Amino acid sequence: MATTYLTWTPSGDGDKVKWTFSAWVKRTNIGSSGCLFWAGADNSTYSKIVFASDSIDISEVGGGSTTWQVTTNRKFKDCNAFYHVVVTYDSAQATASNRVKLYINGVQETSFSTSDYPTQNKSADWFGASTAHRIGRDYISQYFEGVMSHIHICNGYAYSASDFGETDSTTGEWKIKTSPSVSYGTYGSWILKDGNTITDSSPNSNNWTLGAGTLTKTEDNPSNVFATMNPLIPDTTNYTYSNGNTTVTQSGTATWVKTVSTLGVNSGKYYWEIKANNATISEGYYLTAGVSSETTSVATSGHPANGITYKNNGSVAINQSIVATINGYVNGDIISFYLDMDNGALYIAKNGVLENSGVPTSGASKTGAFSLNVPNETHFACISPYGSTASPNKVDVNFGNGYFGTTAVATNSGNGYAGAEGSSIFNYQPPTGYSALSTKGLNL
Repeated sequence: MATTYLTWTPSGDGDKVKWTFSAWVKRTNIGSSGCLFWAGADNSTYSKIVFASDSIDISEVGGGSTTWQVTTNRKFKDCNAFYHVVVTYDSAQATASNRVKLYINGVQETSFSTSDYPTQNKSADWFGASTAHRIGRDYISQYFEGVMSHIHICNGYAYSASDFGETDSTTGEWKIKTSPSVSYGTYGSWILKDGNTITDSSPNSNNWTLGAGTLTKTEDNPSNVFATMNPLIPDTTNYTYSNGNTTVTQSGTATWVKTVSTLGVNSGKYYWEIKANNATISEGYYLTAGVSSETTSVATSGHPANGITYKNNGSVAINQSIVATINGYVNGDIISFYLDMDNGALYIAKNGVLENSGVPTSGASKTGAFSLNVPNETHFACISPYGSTASPNKVDVNFGNGYFGTTAVATNSGNGYAGAEGSSIFNYQPPTGYSALSTKGLNL
């Protein structure tokens, strides 16, 4: 459950009839509500932009009653990619449907389950003098769970999505303009420009403050999307995802299930790390991790079909058959995985020391490697923590963001080590040619 939000209060009245909100957001919790931008006096008088059960809802409430509301028919359930969300409010428009416009990834939304627009020249709660504004939470507890980047708030200007993004001429994909030519007005701002700074990057000095929680810097961004664990696989209440879906905890009824990465690969060389938490057999905790070409199916032993997995008791299985026993691992150990899809091989290291005398750069000879049994199929990073209500089991995955949970890597003077793509942060140095599981890493 997220507990982080930002706050800012304008010193005077801004333009309450015309403004634009633009943000790049990556969701991590599907099926729940999460507030992007809220302003108001209390829980009965406010305006907000929110993911509401996977739709986007833009609305105003006055005295406890809804005065206008626009809600999409479309559902937003992608946990892998960033959505570019642009809301343009211009209530001076004569045509009602032009008073509130919503753009997603450069395309204007036109299909709505509710389309009750504000009256002409209606003043919104946003940009009122001494009115509390929040990003990431409403008045009480509707937190946004995910990642936000490049938030632009332009007061007095009605912009479209093309002012903040553009279509890549090579890939045809919608991409970010990192320095858009827009104006902000007296009460506009630009935050989360690079990293987790909430100091205003616009010509104004409308700095936001941290209302609660912790802002954790991430390398995951609209220009280079990093893998996370996928909360849609499996669909089980036994798993809880947190820290941008890089931490997975199993509690409740102990069950062997697994989750896989949001990115899969069928060529290239990739590196990632996990950190075991409570993975000690004598205490009733179990954990397997590795790669799998399937997104479902786990045996009772914790080893999935069509994969290579390493259990904390030291057993290594290929397609559920144990082929070796290497050093086991316990709470606090860091396990490194080196996936060479070009040669169908997986190498494993514990605390920086390669197991089985592995040589990840050995190529076709695959010295010390474990061979994929279905080398031509797409493979995903996978983990399977096994725990219970009395003994929950947690594992942190570093796909290159430089964190295990909320703890930054401590090696190389705190800077960590980059993969071949050049922008990842790992606790240990990936070998030559190995990249992070990220869109930039996939396109080397």
